[in-house]
Amino acid sequence: MKKLLIILAATTAIGGAGLAGCASDGHHYFGGGGGGYDAYYDDFYGPYVDGYWGDDGVFMFRHERGGEFARDESHHFRRDTASGFHGVRAGHAPAGGAARPAAGRPG
Repeated sequence: MKKLLIILAATTAIGGAGLAGCASDGHHYFGGGGGGYDAYYDDFYGPYVDGYWGDDGVFMFRHERGGEFARDESHHFRRDTASGFHGVRAGHAPAGGAARPAAGRPG
């Protein structure tokens, strides 16, 4: 019986860790996986949901799921860490090529 309880506890812990792989704190999106970050962000545009590095080296981002991507022309996303920037996870460009930048408010 003791072994069964240990196995159940370990399985629950592993399952919980899997669910924690993708989370949001309202400002930053944390994708699954471990290790380093894909970009660093200074929160200039507000909440970050996801983004990706474009072929031209400019970061494309959005702050709401299903929203359009906006280009970070002002370099509030960078590839290296700096004071005032925190790490974020990036994804891949949407299927079908680069996303059309949003008009007006970024993201």
